[in-house]
Amino acid sequence: MKMLDGAEPAYKALAAELRARIADGEYRDGARLPTEAELSQRYGLSRQTVRRAFQELVADGVVYRVAGRGTFATENGGRYLRQLGSIEDLMNLSSDTDMRVLSAPARRVDLDAAGRLRLATDVVYRIVFQRFHDGVPFVVTTVSWPEEIARLVLDAPEVATGAVSSYTMIGLLEPHLVHPIEECAQSITATAASNEVAAQLNCDVGQPVLRVDRMYSDSRGVAVELAVSHFLPEYYTYRVTLKRRS
Repeated sequence: MKMLDGAEPAYKALAAELRARIADGEYRDGARLPTEAELSQRYGLSRQTVRRAFQELVADGVVYRVAGRGTFATENGGRYLRQLGSIEDLMNLSSDTDMRVLSAPARRVDLDAAGRLRLATDVVYRIVFQRFHDGVPFVVTTVSWPEEIARLVLDAPEVATGAVSSYTMIGLLEPHLVHPIEECAQSITATAASNEVAAQLNCDVGQPVLRVDRMYSDSRGVAVELAVSHFLPEYYTYRVTLKRRS
């Protein structure tokens, strides 16, 4: 490992080195990482420095520790892993996934979506799309917008049926908003794939899927988007790190 004097703390340099080795598959199939003592001797670092590097990797979900056994790389089994902790994280899903529009925005009566968006009308605009990681569709999402919000992006080529892009809908929408997105209320449940979801995700009807509902609101507290997603659990891992308040 190349340590850069003064460029970054030694524990961060070690964490980066271990993260790269894990990404390269050096510790696959449940292989245990070297112990604190082994890494301390190998890199000429204190045990405390090595421990801090491990703590950072645990917090990032890269490794997990088992008392009395050691430290192991997290096995994702080929699933898409995303750690989410902010509105920006949700918008940046586009950084390593692709979106394919199955159904362009269309005006429709939807009592449930309109009610959840707290609209005075029963009319919403709905768009349906898949998201891919490494060519595998791992989620299908139905987005509902109030009409005045939908009209901001109706002419965008990225929302046409069949369009493929690296955008997220909320990321495509926000530059056109007068008031920025400030909050996302999220709920997560387990459910069974309906006929429609099964066809969209190429899975069996009734297969367990993860349903994630996200309601985005702007800085005034006005709801601007309802997104209901169904994820294939064999291809997707969702992780949130909770930290004690300072």
